[in-house]
Amino acid sequence: MSSIKSPRQIAESLTELWSPRVVAEVDDAYIKVAKVQGSLAWHSHEGEDELFFILKGRLRIEMDDGAVELGEGEMFVVPKGVRHNPVAESECQLMLIERKTTQHTGNVVTEKTRSLSDQLRPV
Repeated sequence: MSSIKSPRQIAESLTELWSPRVVAEVDDAYIKVAKVQGSLAWHSHEGEDELFFILKGRLRIEMDDGAVELGEGEMFVVPKGVRHNPVAESECQLMLIERKTTQHTGNVVTEKTRSLSDQLRPV
């Protein structure tokens, strides 16, 4: 039997911003948590959808055709191929559900981009 985990407590304990950490896996998907503030980068995931679930705070997901504002307890799926840029005006904790093939910043590499091995480090 798997151990019980609190995604919110794990996200709260993170010290690095924009550095998602894998906390579980379900079939071909990773469940990740992150602590974010500021802007990540405009990017897309050509072959994967990406689910954002807000654990604490607020997140705006900018897209070419507008933006969505998410508050605590809300979620949004960015469809595959849609260019987006997550932005948090103040600290936000979130949970992500992504296929295991999803690259952190998709087709763009910045100083905030994290490798899968970095995301798999123990928390």
